[in-house]
Amino acid sequence: MNSSAEDDMGLPESPLKRTLTTPLLYFFILGDVLGAGVYVLVGQVAAESGGAVWVPLAVALGLALLTASSYAELATKYPRAGGASHYTTLAYGPFVGFFAGFCMLAAGVVSVAALARGFGGDYLSVFVSLPVALVALLFLGALALLNARGISESTRANVVATVIEVGGLVLVIGLGAWVVLRGDGDVGRLTQLGTAEHSPAAAVLSGSVLAFYSFVGFETSVNVAEETRDPRRSYPRALFGALATAGVVYALVGAAASSAVRTSALVQSSGPLLSVVEVAGGVPTRLFSVIALIAVANGALLTGIMSSRLAYGMARDGLLPRFLTKVLPGRRTPWAAIATTTLLSLLLAVTGDVAALASTLVLLLLVVFFLVNTAVLRLRGDAVPHDHFTTPTTVALLGAASCVLLATQIEGEVWIRGLIVLAVGVLLAWVASRRRRK
Repeated sequence: MNSSAEDDMGLPESPLKRTLTTPLLYFFILGDVLGAGVYVLVGQVAAESGGAVWVPLAVALGLALLTASSYAELATKYPRAGGASHYTTLAYGPFVGFFAGFCMLAAGVVSVAALARGFGGDYLSVFVSLPVALVALLFLGALALLNARGISESTRANVVATVIEVGGLVLVIGLGAWVVLRGDGDVGRLTQLGTAEHSPAAAVLSGSVLAFYSFVGFETSVNVAEETRDPRRSYPRALFGALATAGVVYALVGAAASSAVRTSALVQSSGPLLSVVEVAGGVPTRLFSVIALIAVANGALLTGIMSSRLAYGMARDGLLPRFLTKVLPGRRTPWAAIATTTLLSLLLAVTGDVAALASTLVLLLLVVFFLVNTAVLRLRGDAVPHDHFTTPTTVALLGAASCVLLATQIEGEVWIRGLIVLAVGVLLAWVASRRRRK
């Protein structure tokens, strides 16, 4: 018989409504991973690795799966909002828990602000010219209302957007294949690994840092595990299935772009996939502006969901003001956390002071991933009354080591900015832990 603190499946009771099914969670993760970055990523990776873009993409997928395995164990063991912050609080105490949560929250808020500015940029100007600040206000307000309406409504909108995003990428794959079949492409570029600055090994490692960024997004899904009907079954299936799908799509997109367009042209283009469309012909280039806008909006919606649930979970753990735990009576969505994170993103978006901070997102996430991989091992002795996924110890250790390896490849300028953000997190964590002890 279940205790009063457990639901019908033996999971802890939650004030949030469990409505997410495995397919909805799969599309949630896939939509977050296949974000706006893929539309500009290929050229950046080619600049580091050469024509064999698919190699660092495959390596990055492998590295992402290591950390994803640790998330799968923790999300099914402790299915509640808060994610990395909650896990590291259990493993290391409130100081580290707040620090990890701060890193995730900072990354999420800045990411949404950057996407809001991106939505009001060149892609939108193809159709209408409006002040970026006005676009950001309307854009973030609409996303906040959809987020507050409910997790199932938000994720159903994500399913539609994800299908459109994937459709655009499949179109690029098909056009790249057509260019090769008609004799205008060069599949030999797919084996060209290395550049004038990097040997093949260095090119793979350097390119993998950029490619790794394209796979982040899966970590946001742990914050909705509490709203999943059966997380111990649904979460691992949705997580690994979505990452595998994204990996295949990315590899095929990279191969199509590299074989259809000269590497130098990919490197110089700010819209490398648009270059594939132009070379192939027959498809209106404005179509890609629409797809890109949908990708940006979808990424901002999912990241906004993550940020609000993370703030809610941290507040419930006593790491942020209790005000953020307020939920709508009927909808049972964390309206206070949604409103607060949206306002912070809007402030950053309208001031435009996000470019310098945006480049530190990977560094912030690597810090969080390292803590999560080690938290898995530290919490192995903590028994829970329900079944959960268990990652092999070796995989968790390799996940932590991969974070250190990738961090060594980040540029010094990014480290300087990142250390400032991390220092702020340490200071706030110290204040929060002292207040909690009192």
